[in-house]
Amino acid sequence: MNFVQQTVVLVKPDGMKKRIVGDVIARFERVGFKIVAMKLVWVTRDHVGIHYKDEREYLIGVGNNTLGDYKKYGLDPKENLGTDDPYEVGKIIRNANMDALSSGPLVAMLWEGLDAIQVTRKMVGATNTSIAIPGTIRGDYSADLFIHATMKKRPIRTLVHASGNVEEAEFEKKLWFKNEEIFEYRMPDED
Repeated sequence: MNFVQQTVVLVKPDGMKKRIVGDVIARFERVGFKIVAMKLVWVTRDHVGIHYKDEREYLIGVGNNTLGDYKKYGLDPKENLGTDDPYEVGKIIRNANMDALSSGPLVAMLWEGLDAIQVTRKMVGATNTSIAIPGTIRGDYSADLFIHATMKKRPIRTLVHASGNVEEAEFEKKLWFKNEEIFEYRMPDED
């Protein structure tokens, strides 16, 4: 069995504004991962629309998460979002995410290492940054609330993106990098 995986990590425009690229790179190098691709890009909204899939099931899940926050805080989603339909709310959140990811330059990286996807997700921390534990990227650099972001009609400032599973990592690898941008090489400690 091969336990080496590749995973995509994006330092999003909000992460760029916080100047955390060097720290993000250092964290992944410290755990023994190696960069096999990296670039600074400013992507179009169309490109981002491929990244944030326009799939009904996904959008309903996003919408239900947001509606759960509205319920938790005793707020009326119709008042702020104009709807309480999970699918429609999911579309609103997707559009806000697309605007945010295409709003400025970002650093796209492809990391390789043992169990890279799961380890990376742990290092990045919870998407809801208000509960991301200290020591994670989001726990150290962001304290934002889903509900606050939604009320302001903007996405939560998560700073980074990391592939969620093997299928997503493979899809994102092809979306963000051309074959000639991905390098195979051995590090001295791999021998």
